[in-house]
Amino acid sequence: MQERRSRILALLGMGLVATLFGEPARAQQGAPPPAVLVQPAELKPIADQAEFIGRAAAVDKVELRARVKGFLGPRKFKDGDMVKEGQVLFLIEPEPYQAAVDQKTAQRDAAKAALTNAQLQLTRAEELLRTKTGTQVTYDQRLSEQLQAKAQLEDASAQLRDAEIQLSYTQIKSPIAGRVGRAAVSPGNIVGPDSGVLATVVSENPIRVLFSITQRELLDARRDTTSGDTLVVLLRLADGNLYKEKGKLDFIDVTADAKTDGQMVRAVFDNKDGLLTDGQTVRVIVEGEKVPTVVAVPQAAIAQDQSGPYLFIVNDKNVAEQKRVKIGVARDGLVAITEGLKAGERVIVQGQQRVRPGMTVNPSLAPPSASTQKQ
Repeated sequence: MQERRSRILALLGMGLVATLFGEPARAQQGAPPPAVLVQPAELKPIADQAEFIGRAAAVDKVELRARVKGFLGPRKFKDGDMVKEGQVLFLIEPEPYQAAVDQKTAQRDAAKAALTNAQLQLTRAEELLRTKTGTQVTYDQRLSEQLQAKAQLEDASAQLRDAEIQLSYTQIKSPIAGRVGRAAVSPGNIVGPDSGVLATVVSENPIRVLFSITQRELLDARRDTTSGDTLVVLLRLADGNLYKEKGKLDFIDVTADAKTDGQMVRAVFDNKDGLLTDGQTVRVIVEGEKVPTVVAVPQAAIAQDQSGPYLFIVNDKNVAEQKRVKIGVARDGLVAITEGLKAGERVIVQGQQRVRPGMTVNPSLAPPSASTQKQ
């Protein structure tokens, strides 16, 4: 009886094992191929580009300072105003300097009169000497007096000019057209050459953007330019949007930074709407004007391991194949494939994590929106 019971339990155990393992195995062997979304690799115009961190810089920037000492008069602008070249922005009390001009004018007039008298005396002495009724000594004395009077007039004229210059400094004018910043000193305060910056004026249009590039990037850019491809400069603003105006490279610094091996490059942009501000940080994008056509796939199709980037394609027998590729520039959800893929090959863009090389799959064409979604 005991032996029979053991055989029954053994049969039950075998049946239980078959139930737990045998049926799922058979079910697994008969599982349908995994569904994937595919998209044909396409030829797309994608520009090769490089991106840098840059800073906007005004073409002209002037710090207004007092050049003479005196009480600061009424301000002739509002903070942030657009000002014209030569516009008066600050006034320093002009009365003491006007008085100095009047005094120097009187001294100049007196010196002019003295020179006129000396010239008459010299003419008379010359006539007397010619008629031999005068002496050479008298003539020499009159000549010396005339020369002294002439020098005194020149000195008086120079002093008058200096006084006029000092008077002109009481009007602090903007030497450039641009936007004036905040006034640092209020009217009524005494200002002078040691008072510091009263206000700053910056020109806004056009505006420059400075950024540093490595020697290798500079060599690549010069090769592109030599081959006839003009470089275009774009800006990406803080909100992620591209600035509407395109810039042009106008200067490359003549020296490289020994610490970073970088070289300063400058581009110029139109800034009619004043969207760019002096000192603003921007992302600089440099690309060729001629846009090449390359094989492109959605970025979601690219995977990476220790051997580099790869993707899966589906052949005409619906079998997944792994392809090692070399990738180029990425833009707008697409990445350029420079090697390893042909246009028209069906690339898996969704569901590739369930796929292994050589596996049969059930492909469906991906809708346009699915091609750029991350998996």
